[in-house]
Amino acid sequence: MKNDRDILRELVSQYAAFAYSPENAEKLRLHRAVNDLAMIRPIVLIDELPWHEMELDGELPLQCSDPDFRALEEELRQTLYLLKYLPCDRAIPAYIPVYKAIRDTGIGVAVSEETLGNREEIHSHRYRNMLEDHDLSMLHAPEISCDEEDSLRRWDKIGRAVGDIMPVRLTGTPTGYDLGLKTWDTIATLMGVDDLLYGLIDEPKFMHALVQRLTELFTSTVEQYAKLNLIETDALYCHCASASVSGFEKEPADYERVNLKKVWGRGIAQIFSTVSPEMHDEFDIQYMKRALEPFGYVYYGCCEPLDKKIEILRQIPNLRKISITPWADVRNAARQIRSDYVISSKPNPSQLSLGALDEKAVRAELSEILDACHENGCSVELVLKDISTVGGNPCCLFQWEKIAMELVENY
Repeated sequence: MKNDRDILRELVSQYAAFAYSPENAEKLRLHRAVNDLAMIRPIVLIDELPWHEMELDGELPLQCSDPDFRALEEELRQTLYLLKYLPCDRAIPAYIPVYKAIRDTGIGVAVSEETLGNREEIHSHRYRNMLEDHDLSMLHAPEISCDEEDSLRRWDKIGRAVGDIMPVRLTGTPTGYDLGLKTWDTIATLMGVDDLLYGLIDEPKFMHALVQRLTELFTSTVEQYAKLNLIETDALYCHCASASVSGFEKEPADYERVNLKKVWGRGIAQIFSTVSPEMHDEFDIQYMKRALEPFGYVYYGCCEPLDKKIEILRQIPNLRKISITPWADVRNAARQIRSDYVISSKPNPSQLSLGALDEKAVRAELSEILDACHENGCSVELVLKDISTVGGNPCCLFQWEKIAMELVENY
């Protein structure tokens, strides 16, 4: 029977074989070209899978008993699974990451909610308004710290097990959803959606004070992350989207303290999906402009439709990538974006929910996206994410990947 070390070494050897391959290097070249606005062809990425439905041939169940090895084993098994069954344009780093143990004391207010759902990952939420008294004095900047002893312990442990196969690097967190300016997503959980939206109309002065305070807390948090060197400087992804880009070449000092001009920033306002461009500009973009200025490039948007808001987004310094969701008019977005920014297009994952793919519908959706981008000279990535279910049939996702790759390779 294999021990934990043997299990990890076998998985890392498979991982290393791809990481050092010409195929991986070519995928990174394609990523950089898209983000450099010099696209060779569109790229396809797939992320946020329902892993509880993806098992096929015993490749996903964990075998390690040690909790540190088990955490790495899960990441390796999922990555190798994706490279085997859903390779698309997935690129991987040529090192094994060991994530720093980052501690966060919070902002002074905890979310109070009721949830309903049959799985740990997917729930509906009802939030209690924790800011009814309009007291913002309770909100304070979190204290960020790193448990260096625990971080180094795990780095040394993993390094001893597999470090002779490929480098083991102690890494921070990439900027993305977790370390992004998600002011309004945060407010939605602290107030509830209805109270937030009514507040924009009925109590604009308070809402401005609230977003201003949370923007200050974000700025403080980022400054602490940078000072403590807790941001991954060589991240290949920014919340599922490609982050590989020219111009972020690092000097030795950049690995000792993060240079924000050499990493991506992220901004989102998903709850503003039904808010007018004028209100979106007033309550979000004017704060984004200041808070995201320190970053080298900025990726804006998530699930909110932005095709009618491109002009206000242009105010964001260093904006390079815009999310265009299934609820946006991709042709309208492409006509405005042209070659100015990358379109991070999000095809509709509901195509997979029944476990039986409508190939004609998938081809039509993806062709519409690609045609719109081609006609307007846009750099584009197709990012299939938020896949809540594949109807118990992972093969339909494999089929989606093959269709998408066929279309981009013939672009």
